[in-house]
Amino acid sequence: MTYLVKDECIKCKLMDCVEVCPVDCFYEGENMLVIHPEECIDCGVCEPECPVDAIVADTTYNESDKTKWLELNDKYSKLWPNISKKKDPPKDADKYRNEKNKYNKYFSEKPGKKKWEEKKIKKNKKKSRI
Repeated sequence: MTYLVKDECIKCKLMDCVEVCPVDCFYEGENMLVIHPEECIDCGVCEPECPVDAIVADTTYNESDKTKWLELNDKYSKLWPNISKKKDPPKDADKYRNEKNKYNKYFSEKPGKKKWEEKKIKKNKKKSRI
């Protein structure tokens, strides 16, 4: 058994789940998070923390796209950087919160930004204001 992140997370990436995960099994893409299925200990503490219900147990999720989400979580958790601290959600997250079927329109294979990249971006923004 594992937990998986699905369509609702895309373009929302609220990250409440990251703070409570005892094993840091979340990985960050440009516009969504995924769970590494081999690292997840199936504790379930992340599921109720997600305000958009993007996290489900693979044993209770019986929709036709279950395999797609399991494979996506597995694949990108091996490619994207690990995230263990909550960050601010995208500024436009509320705009996408209730939208359905976001995968085909918005999913990005790009990894999320690592901490050093974020600091570099902030530093460059400050320089450009001067």
